[in-house]
Amino acid sequence: MDPASQDINLNSPNKGLGVDHSDSLSDVPVEGAVGNSASPLPPGLTEEEAEELRTELTKVEEEINTLRQVLSAKERHATELKRKLGLSPLNELRQNLTKSWQDVQTSNAYKKTQETLSQAGQKTSAALTTVGTAISKRLGDMRNSATFKSFEDKMGNLKVKPANDYKVVGPRGNGDAVSSPTDTTPNQENPPF
Repeated sequence: MDPASQDINLNSPNKGLGVDHSDSLSDVPVEGAVGNSASPLPPGLTEEEAEELRTELTKVEEEINTLRQVLSAKERHATELKRKLGLSPLNELRQNLTKSWQDVQTSNAYKKTQETLSQAGQKTSAALTTVGTAISKRLGDMRNSATFKSFEDKMGNLKVKPANDYKVVGPRGNGDAVSSPTDTTPNQENPPF
């Protein structure tokens, strides 16, 4: 008989288990159990009352063991049902994580944090835009300065030949081309720059 499909009467420690555990339950040691009558009686307790308490303790311990067995059988049955339904521990974990993430996203703390980070991002973006504008303005001011204009006038007339000819050509006092520093035969009379 399948223990998971049985109706178990919890008032009877052995009913419905399919196997008689009455002799095996007495072999299981339980901490704190009063097993021998040789132990001294607490003050104010008669031998008859102590025997009743021992009998009740034995019954409670048997019920505890029965409940453990019932729980174990129910857990096995639940595992078998999950297996038949195709619910693996990985699927359950995935479902739990998905539900937990949804719970986190709907929590007030998450919403407040998301809102705060969004505001911080907007403020950072605005600050970077302001800095970029300031830098552009400063570069524009520098370009319009007399020093830059003078430099631009001096350098603006230079022309660069194609990359395979490594010579910079520009107006010189005598009309000679300025040679490149990589040129193997530098002109010593007119050094570059």
